[in-house]
Parts: sequence; structure tokens; C-alpha cells
Amino acid sequence: MQRILVMGSSGSGKSTFSKRLSSITGIPMVSVDALFWKAGWIESGKEEFHARVGAAARQPRWIMDGNFTSHLVELRRDACDTLIWFDLPRATCMKGILTRVAKSYGRVRPEMAEGCPERIDLKFFYVWTFRERVRPKLLAYFEGLRPDQTFMAFTDRAQADRYLNELAAAPALASAH
Repeated sequence: MQRILVMGSSGSGKSTFSKRLSSITGIPMVSVDALFWKAGWIESGKEEFHARVGAAARQPRWIMDGNFTSHLVELRRDACDTLIWFDLPRATCMKGILTRVAKSYGRVRPEMAEGCPERIDLKFFYVWTFRERVRPKLLAYFEGLRPDQTFMAFTDRAQADRYLNELAAAPALASAH
């Protein structure tokens, strides 16, 4: 694993997982949110965002956290060697968002762009319809993976935690750090 794409609903635990995976493997984490947003929650222009994502995707090693299914998804999918999908229930994701807002409200999370403090935003509640509206698009997107790419799906956070714990305990990684 050198180029890992982590996708799933907001609140599913993508960023937390990606940070832990980066810590275990030493592979740098790239937040698509941080590439998209500018200070004050200003959206990047399409060309600017595409240039940022393209530059990140050309790096030899990354863990790229985020969906942005309307922007350069094929580039990211084609560049990754591993795709990890958080396919968690709606209630789990809603709880994740509410917990995150409660813990980080008013502060900029490490994976966000500078000047974008956590806030309550009704757009987050698209999570309620994610399984009906976005999930089918992601399933179609995953069909474009090549046979040489690894695909993993987690349906609960315990699976993701077990995976990370096993990876951290792997002798090859332990001797590398």
C-alpha cells in the first residue's frame, strides 16, 4: 500500500482512520477537504481544486481522505493502489458528526483547511440520505477498480479498528519504525 483512497459518508470515521493509518505506516495523509476549502469556508475554484488534487495524486505515497464525488474521482481512483470504503449505518455516521462537532466546535480540526473552524452546518445532514443518494454512485464508481487494486469495505468501526491493530502489530511495520 502506497496510495490509499479512503471514502465514506461524513461522520463515518474516515479522517480518524486515515490519521491512525498514517501514523502506523508513515504514509502522509492528504485531506481532500483541506485541498477544497479556503479560510472562512470559501470553496476553491474548480481549476484550483483540480490542480491541488492532481498534484497530491501524483505524489508517490499518500492516504487521501475524502469523497468529493463530483471532482476528479477517476484520477484518484486510477492513481490509488488501495481503496478503503466506510459503509457504515446512517445512525453511526450521524452520531460521528454530532460527536465531532461537540468536541471540535469553533476550532480548526487538523485535517481541515486553515481558517475553517468546526461548525454546525445543515449540509452535514445529507448523511441522512447518503445511503440512498450517494452510496449507489460509489458502488458504480468502485466497479471501475482494476484487478491490481485492493478494495476493502468496513461496515462498522470495530472492523476498521481491528484492521489497524493488526497492521500495527505486523512485524514488518514494527521493525520499520
